[in-house]
Amino acid sequence: MNDQANGVVERLDVVPESIASWNRNDTTWMLGLFGTAIGAGTLFLPINAGIGGFWPLMALALLAFPMTFYAHRGLTRFVLSGREGADITDVVEEHFGKSAGAMITLLYFFAIFPILLIYSVALTNTVGSFLEHQLHITPPPRAALAFLLIMGLLAVVRCGERFIVKAMSLMVYPFIVALLFLAIFLIPHWTGGILSTATTFPELSAFIPTLWLAIPVMVFSFNHTPIISAFAVDQKRQYGENAEVRS
Repeated sequence: MNDQANGVVERLDVVPESIASWNRNDTTWMLGLFGTAIGAGTLFLPINAGIGGFWPLMALALLAFPMTFYAHRGLTRFVLSGREGADITDVVEEHFGKSAGAMITLLYFFAIFPILLIYSVALTNTVGSFLEHQLHITPPPRAALAFLLIMGLLAVVRCGERFIVKAMSLMVYPFIVALLFLAIFLIPHWTGGILSTATTFPELSAFIPTLWLAIPVMVFSFNHTPIISAFAVDQKRQYGENAEVRS
């Protein structure tokens, strides 16, 4: 009996190779998730984090992984706890009822909507500047340019989830190459000025407010919540009961 029980335990502990091994779908989602935060993480975070000096930057470096990983893993598991094919709005309603579900869904919307506004403004500014300074073309009126860009993004959304994730994963490669090129190119211009602040620990009255103001920037820079629901639904569709292990 003991041998039989041990055999059952061993079989339960063994994860099938198709579930345990890394596959192409994992790579696509990894790059897609990276693409949801790569812009803010590389543009906004270094500037705002570096202003506070060395020690606030080190504190943010220590907090970044646990705050990002555990928060997103918890959200993913919450979506996975629902029925097959249910996204975050369906799962919220399933667990908390229709009224509470509508309230939580509304809060979730307001958590993502400011991100859309920020990126819409940034995209309009970037495209307008690119047309004017690089292509030497007079950009259209700002309202018309913003409308055209948003319509273009909505057209991409209409292509479906798989197309969006694949497109985002492909766009990550040239961005990474550009970042590596700029990082190497700027090495001769390093001054090491931030290291001069490492010799003395700042006063708590200055350290805590600096860290407190930098944490929202860090959260925004590593925010993958807009795509987490689609990620969880796809994982559950592909792996079923083993989706939580894969996620």
